[in-house]
Order: sequence, then C-alpha cells, then structure tokens
Amino acid sequence: MLTDLFPNVQMDEMWTATYETLYMTIISVIGTLILGILLGLLLFLTEKGNLWQNKLLNGVTATVVNVFRAIPFIILILLLFPFTDFLMGTIRGPKAALPALIIGAAPFYARLVEIAFKEVDKGVIEAAKSMGAKTRTIIFKVLLPESMPALISGITVTAIALISYTAMAGVIGAGGLGDLAYLKGFQRRDIDVVVACTIFIVVIVFIFQFIGDFLSKTLDKR
Repeated sequence: MLTDLFPNVQMDEMWTATYETLYMTIISVIGTLILGILLGLLLFLTEKGNLWQNKLLNGVTATVVNVFRAIPFIILILLLFPFTDFLMGTIRGPKAALPALIIGAAPFYARLVEIAFKEVDKGVIEAAKSMGAKTRTIIFKVLLPESMPALISGITVTAIALISYTAMAGVIGAGGLGDLAYLKGFQRRDIDVVVACTIFIVVIVFIFQFIGDFLSKTLDKR
C-alpha cells in the first residue's frame, strides 16, 4: 500500500529507520522516567516546608534543571559530543543519541513530576508523617501512588517530545526516521521519502498517546 503511494520509498530502509526511532524513544523514555522522577523528588522534597527542606540544595537542583531545559536540543547534542564519545565510544548511531535525549528530556519531565507531587493532598502526607511513616514510606506509599495518573500523563507528553528529538538527532547521524528523511529525502530532493517518514512518525506519536491516555485513565481512581 505504502509502496504504491510512494514508489521511491525502500521499505527495508523504512522499517530499519522505524526500529531505530522506536529504540531511541523507548530507551530514552525509560531513562527520562527514572532521572526525571529523581530530580522531581529532589525539587519537591527540598522545598520550604517539605520533608528535606534545604534552600541551597533546592536552588542548585532548580538551577541545573532550568539550565538544561533552556538549551535547545540540537545545541545540547553538540555540547555533549565529548561526553557521548566517552560514554558510548561513538558519536554516531542510535546509541550515541541516548545521552543527549535523556539529559535533554529529564529536566523537562522533572518539572512535571514536581507539579504532580504538589497536587497531592498535603493532608494525606501530614497524616502519614503523624503516624511515624519514614520518608521512603511517604514517597512509595503516598507521593508516587497518589500522583501516578499525572506522572503517566507527564511522561506521555515527554515521550512525544522525545520522538521529535530523535528526528532532530537524525540530522547529525543518529539514525532513525529523521536521519532517513534528511539524507534520503531532503538532500536528494525526494519528497516521497520525507512524507513517508512523516507518516510513520505521526503513527508512532498516536500510538504513544493512546497508550499514555489508557494507562492514565486506568490508574486514575478519582
């Protein structure tokens, strides 16, 4: 069907590029989820009036988050070339894009995590504290469960942003649909390849959005 609409598209290349895009997206979503929740917890818990109240630590964490959020992704990739080369042994290919994808998206998600935690009823947290619950118990038994629908919605938004980041990373040789659209489509003036890659990316976005909405609604017990 697709080859009938776009005769210039090589389907083996398209499927390979789709796999690379999904690989980069899924791995970076997992990394972003872990790092983003840790940063979001740190931002929330060290805020005034919270369990780990610490103005200095909160200020440092907030500054780091804000700085990395402010750097355009394409520039961040270039800045992280030495770190990526050290960590991955290469600056090309899907694996090489992962550090920039995670570091670029985690601060954005951390702010969404912080907002989600702030929406948790403080009365529930105070009740847990009054019963002698430790910080770890409050985090795993109160904060995370109560904010789970918002956390899922936040990671869904972040995942969709990451899909667009993978397309940008493709421009500098990270692979994926962005790389295919740029090298085989734009540079060769082949609009069929560009449009086909766009369709595949849109389909991936819709799939991630559907999964995120389903999980969020399933976990929302309100």
